[in-house]
Amino acid sequence: MAATNVVEPKPKTNGGIVGWFAAGVGRILISIAVPLIAFVVLWQGFLFLRDSKAPQVILVLVAIVWGVGGVALLYTVTNWLVELLNPEWTRRLQPFVFVGPALAILAWFLFVPTIRTLVLSLRDATGLYWVGLSNYVYAFTDRVMLEAFRNNLLWMIFGTSFSVGLGLLIAVLADRTRFESAYKAIIFMPMAISFVGAGVIWKFVYSYKGSGSGIQEIGLLNAIVISLGGQAQPWLQQPPWNNFFLIIIMIWLQTGYAMVIISSAIKGIPSDLIEASRVDGASEVQAFFSITIPYIRGTLLTVTTTIVIFSLKLFDIVRVMTGGNYGTNVIANEFYLERFTYGNAGRASAIAIVLLIAVIPVMIYNLRQFRESKAF
Repeated sequence: MAATNVVEPKPKTNGGIVGWFAAGVGRILISIAVPLIAFVVLWQGFLFLRDSKAPQVILVLVAIVWGVGGVALLYTVTNWLVELLNPEWTRRLQPFVFVGPALAILAWFLFVPTIRTLVLSLRDATGLYWVGLSNYVYAFTDRVMLEAFRNNLLWMIFGTSFSVGLGLLIAVLADRTRFESAYKAIIFMPMAISFVGAGVIWKFVYSYKGSGSGIQEIGLLNAIVISLGGQAQPWLQQPPWNNFFLIIIMIWLQTGYAMVIISSAIKGIPSDLIEASRVDGASEVQAFFSITIPYIRGTLLTVTTTIVIFSLKLFDIVRVMTGGNYGTNVIANEFYLERFTYGNAGRASAIAIVLLIAVIPVMIYNLRQFRESKAF
C-alpha cells in the first residue's frame, strides 16, 4: 500500500502574522478614509456650486450630475471596501454603509438641535446665564401658556374627532356609490392647499370690518347671515367660539386625508365577511360596528394619532388668521412669539421642549401601531 504524502500547513511566521494584521488594519483604514474623502469632495462641490456665479441652468445640471453621481459613488466605493473585509466584519458593517448617512443626517439636524434647545431652555433670554427651571415654571404657570394649552386641547379633541369621524363616514358612504372617485377627489382636494393658503382662503370667509357708519367689508359667512336677515359678526374676535371657527379649517383640510387612508382599509375587508353577516340577518349598522370597525381598528388608531400630532404642532392656521390674538393662541405660536418677537431664547426653548415632550408619547404609540400591523 503506497503511502500518501500529507502536506502539513505551514505555520504563520511572525512576519506573516504581522503582514496579515497590517493588511486587515489597512483595509479598515481605507474603508474609513475613502468615504470621508468622497464626502469632503461632495461638500466642497456643494460650496463651489453655492458660491459660483455661473448661469442657473449650468449650476442645476452640474448639481444633478455632481449630487446623484457623487452619492452613488460614495455608496458604491464604501460598499466595495467593506466587502473586502473579513466576512464577519462585512456582515456587521454593511448595514451601516446604507443606514449610516441617514443616521448621521438625523443626528445632525434632529438630535444635536434638540440637545442645544434643551441647554438653552435652562438659560436666560440672552442664552448666556443659567436660570435653572424658571423657564419651565413660566411654561406651566403663565396665563398665556395655560390658554395655549387649553386651545391645543380643543384642537386635539374636536379637530381630531371630527376629522376622523367625517373621514370614516365619507369613506363608508362613497364606497357604495358609482361616482366614488369623483367624490373622493373633491373631498381630498383641500389637502393640495398649504396651511397658509387655507388660512388666507378662510380669512375671506370669516372677514368682518365695521365702523360707526356701518359695515365696510364682510366675508362669505357674514354675507350669508345678512341674506338670511341676521347681523354680521366678527367671528374671529369672539372667544372661545373663535377657536372652533379655526378648528373647522383643520377639519376641512384633514378630512380628505383620513378618508383616503380609511377607505383603503375598508376595501381590504373580505367581502365574504360582509356577505356572511347579511346572511345571518345583521343590519348594515350591526355589520358596520361588528365587522368594519374591528377590522380597520389599527388604521383608525394610526390616522387618529397622526392627526393628534398635527393638532399639537399646529401653527400656520392660527398665525395667518388671528396671530394668536382674541384667545386663540397655541403652543407653537407662543414659541414663535417668544423667540422672534420678544427675543427670549430661554422661554422659547422651554416651550419647544414642552411641545416635544407632548408629541413624543403619541409618536411612540403611532410607531407601535405600525409595528403591530407590520407596516415596517
